[in-house]
Amino acid sequence: MKLGLISGYSGRKMGLNLDGIRRAESLGYDSVWTSEAYGSDAVTPAAWILAQTTKIKVGTAIMQMPARSPAMAAMTAMTLSELSGGRFIVGLGASGPQVVEGWHGVPYGKPVTRLKEYVAIMKQIFAREGPVTFEGTEYQLPYKGPGATGLGRPLKSILKSEDRIPIYAASITEAGVQGAAEVADGFFPIWMDPDKYSVFGGSISKGLAVSGRTLADFDVAPFVTAIMGDDVVACMQPIRGSMALYIGGMGARNKNFYNNYYKRLGFEEAAIQIQDLFLSGRKDDAMAAVPAELIDACHLVGPADRIRDRLQRWKAAGKAGQVGSMLIGSQQPAVLELIAKEML
Repeated sequence: MKLGLISGYSGRKMGLNLDGIRRAESLGYDSVWTSEAYGSDAVTPAAWILAQTTKIKVGTAIMQMPARSPAMAAMTAMTLSELSGGRFIVGLGASGPQVVEGWHGVPYGKPVTRLKEYVAIMKQIFAREGPVTFEGTEYQLPYKGPGATGLGRPLKSILKSEDRIPIYAASITEAGVQGAAEVADGFFPIWMDPDKYSVFGGSISKGLAVSGRTLADFDVAPFVTAIMGDDVVACMQPIRGSMALYIGGMGARNKNFYNNYYKRLGFEEAAIQIQDLFLSGRKDDAMAAVPAELIDACHLVGPADRIRDRLQRWKAAGKAGQVGSMLIGSQQPAVLELIAKEML
């Protein structure tokens, strides 16, 4: 199994723990991942990290597709890949309607269709087999819609990328996971219970069947928060806040992908309660309602020996081919070292 490190995105002040990233690189971590929401972007920190490391791969988890054209994403990927000796990984996501329409000011559209078309265009650009043309629902190259001058013409990338650039996609809906398995090299479940691959298994199988590939060709790469300490309850507390936000507050009451996902994980009653509490302004109560069993299923918390024991589930999922990478979110050097010793 490969290990990755989640760098995330910055708050009010920009900051990157380069010492921690270099330490992960020395421990054998395969990758580090940057993020974006509506503050710091994902690409600039990725370039910064690539410039100051030598071996570790750097990916975006995620670049928001509606924020940039497929051609711009391909240009960025090819540029960073060439500058870094083939160490850049594209990670794409649809984001959500609140950010897409509220921040970027563009229609949310059809996220699964967007992913498939986006990746198809990027792969055409990477291949450089000729000028790129595309007729899709979300994208047309050249553009011929409202406001077009009629002067657009198919173009072929000037730059050639010598290394293959992997493409990952973020999704947790059944249609989204199937779409990722059709067109991408891997996908990011925001969180995952390694004992419940079946939540995704059917969708992955359908997508891989369309692409003519097998699970060996597709990397399931969940985000896993790791917090080490003697008090398990205290270690869970920061995770409660994050999970309550996603389950309760991401999206509208009737359109929250994360809430639906946790129902599929077997926590339907809790998912409803967390959302009710969060949307009524009772955020502390929503945090308290996040089941310890859910946190423990998806993350690594507690003393070192407990984390070693809980890692056995992930090892088993790796041996079964159901998890190819663990992308670890942690600011504790000791826990990153512990995980590396156990898993690498």
